[in-house]
Amino acid sequence: MSPTEARSIIEALANGVDPDGGQPLPPLAVFDQPEVIRALFLAARALEMMDGRARRAPPDHAGHPWSELEETQLLQAFDSGLPLKQIAADHGRSRGAINARLQRLGRIGEQVEG
Repeated sequence: MSPTEARSIIEALANGVDPDGGQPLPPLAVFDQPEVIRALFLAARALEMMDGRARRAPPDHAGHPWSELEETQLLQAFDSGLPLKQIAADHGRSRGAINARLQRLGRIGEQVEG
């Protein structure tokens, strides 16, 4: 079952509908309790976000080797105080890749946020 299929079932239950037949669930069912309904909607949103992340394309240069010029530009951007998110976008790489390269170049000891 995919996250999309699971989300569809959870949303039906949260809306008080039988996911198989589309009929309203009987009153006083466990799915009629406000906390259960909120939990189901929360789970549906989490699945929606998870499904969206799975479809996100990798950055343009993910997996490509680093050139000396790109490493120099990376160090200049980092030293100038640009946020890692911006540096990653400028280089077409993930923040994890930027952190890893900065570690390899001896600029940082462990991952930094930003």
